[in-house]
Amino acid sequence: VILALAYLYPTYQWSRKSSEERTRLEETKDKILGKVLKLGLDLKGGMHLVLEVDLDRLPEGTTASDAMERALEIIRNRVDQFGVAEPLIARQGDRWIVVELPGVKDPERAVDLIGKTALLEFKLVDDKLRLRDVLDSEGKVDPSKIPAAYEVLPGREEALFLLKKEPEITGAALTNAKVKIGGEYNMPYVAVDFNKEGAKEFAKITEANIERNLAIVLDGKVQSAPVIKSKIPDGHAIIEGNFTMEEAKNLAIVLRAGALPAPVKIIENRTIGPTLGKDSINAGLIAGAVGLICTICFMLVNYRLSGLVADLALILNFVILLGMMAYFRATLTLPGIAGVILSIAMSVDANVLIFERIREELRGGKTVRVAIDAGYQKAFVTILDSNVTTLIAAAFLFQFGTGPIKGFAVTLSLGILISMFTAIVVTHMVFDIVLAGRRVERLSI
Repeated sequence: VILALAYLYPTYQWSRKSSEERTRLEETKDKILGKVLKLGLDLKGGMHLVLEVDLDRLPEGTTASDAMERALEIIRNRVDQFGVAEPLIARQGDRWIVVELPGVKDPERAVDLIGKTALLEFKLVDDKLRLRDVLDSEGKVDPSKIPAAYEVLPGREEALFLLKKEPEITGAALTNAKVKIGGEYNMPYVAVDFNKEGAKEFAKITEANIERNLAIVLDGKVQSAPVIKSKIPDGHAIIEGNFTMEEAKNLAIVLRAGALPAPVKIIENRTIGPTLGKDSINAGLIAGAVGLICTICFMLVNYRLSGLVADLALILNFVILLGMMAYFRATLTLPGIAGVILSIAMSVDANVLIFERIREELRGGKTVRVAIDAGYQKAFVTILDSNVTTLIAAAFLFQFGTGPIKGFAVTLSLGILISMFTAIVVTHMVFDIVLAGRRVERLSI
């Protein structure tokens, strides 16, 4: 309730403020809610991507299942290094991967980072056959003039390179990649380290090809083609290419995470704006407040002072539910808000069963204390049975559902467990405290 009031109060002041103050109030609302609960994609805004792995282009000996598992792990590593909080990365079907990135503010960078194949190869530039020898009269590449063991690849600055098809070494031998600044023009570059076997192989390559150009090829594009000045025995190399700092960071991330086993293409790309999320939060809070007020009024009218006890338990249930979600760092989604609202209604369901049972006991002529104890005892089995069946359904939703459905299952499960505690234990304790040492002839119920 305090959270809802703290969140809605800035909205109440909205029309009375200037544009700058409105922006500040919006930021205040986001900070209040963001510190208490983590918000999902549908509330915070962000990106929803569906990637398709091209299984027809798998390397020999690689199964589709292994390729999908490897692609999942690599994309997860890239997203983790990208710094997205609470992403959802899940396999869907035989060749699709769903990626949800809450709060992403640079969609183009995220798409480029996730979808990049990151196939790193070191290829020798031909030092005998000149590039102009494979061009036609119009200056275009003539495939018929390219020897079978060679290929022409584009560079970063519209240049073309004639390279050997077979790479001397690939990025599979890399152990690390990090951004540094230096070189002749003090520009960002990527320093890469090879593993033990890769270092030995790289030393042999550089020793045998001094004064030749070794092209650094990433995803079929030549990043740079430096001249080998001497043998490099320690397994340390650099990738230069007039990178900006952001480009160098992205390159280092994809190299550290590894190359995807097959090319991926983005078949669905949706950007969810934060405005829609704020509207959903406001609508959810209003729905929850209206549901809470209606439930409180119903219990007061139907069960009088005993209904007040149930209402206190209802409010306690709501506070504990928010506290548990914040403690476990659960992600709140729009279906999660629906689960909270549903738990509000279900939290008084147990009290309705108990109070109706107490009424029956009172009609049978039993005293107030005996009727209360009998009401709780006889209603317990029914309450337990109904809640356990709901928990089983929630468990299946959590196991087989995707992110938003899991959010609904989590809030519903927490709400059920907490409502059983508040309805059976807390309200019973309140009655015991009120009746302690007193002889009560009538109960307002």
